[in-house]
Amino acid sequence: MKIYKFSKENGKKVEKYQSYLATYVKMIHTNEAATIGYMYIEEEGTVGYHEAPIPQLFIVAEGEGWVTGENQKRISIKRGEAVLWEKGEWHTSGSETGMTAIVIQSEELHPETFMERKKHA
Repeated sequence: MKIYKFSKENGKKVEKYQSYLATYVKMIHTNEAATIGYMYIEEEGTVGYHEAPIPQLFIVAEGEGWVTGENQKRISIKRGEAVLWEKGEWHTSGSETGMTAIVIQSEELHPETFMERKKHA
């Protein structure tokens, strides 16, 4: 499990198209097919422990919660952060207060190309 940051400070100012006070943070570029979805985890909700069928990038859009890898140790995650689970990696996620996330699944995900790794215990 790898955790990334995608805060505004890691983005680039949008200067084209007469843009004003806009920042774009690139997160993923895939050459393979990808599915993109939105995950709602309610207050006290969990997504059960399961094996990733393909690489999965879980991008927290709102709220905060926790994620685990195969060791099932909970690591806090919040808006502005993302976690990558590799194909075959067992994991779970949940939230005490509610969390929403964008989930991108593809055989080819390389978020380190665009996002900074978060240091965690």
